[in-house]
Amino acid sequence: MEAAVIYLASPYSHRNSKVREERFQAACQATANLVRAGHAVFAPIVLGPPLERCGIPSDWTFWQALARKYLARCDEMLVLQLDGWRESEGVQAELALAAELGKRVHYLDAETPHD
Repeated sequence: MEAAVIYLASPYSHRNSKVREERFQAACQATANLVRAGHAVFAPIVLGPPLERCGIPSDWTFWQALARKYLARCDEMLVLQLDGWRESEGVQAELALAAELGKRVHYLDAETPHD
């Protein structure tokens, strides 16, 4: 049986660039840990900041259509519970998309330093 493909949702946007960087690093670390454990993972936050440097927008309006396509192809969603995940427009929209698409949702505890 083939391993499930996991969509890793996590908050990113914040007015403080330090918080955005911490969230990016936490998503990268969580992705690396999951991959090391043998999981196939797609994490939009791991893609976002490098693509921003190439002119791709970081806002949910842009990423919404892509998130739908990626999530449709994943088997389940894992929410990285960084500070702010409940308030994140993107994470909440991803949760709604997962429900609409009938995807299983699991939660991963995490802590990030914040001001």
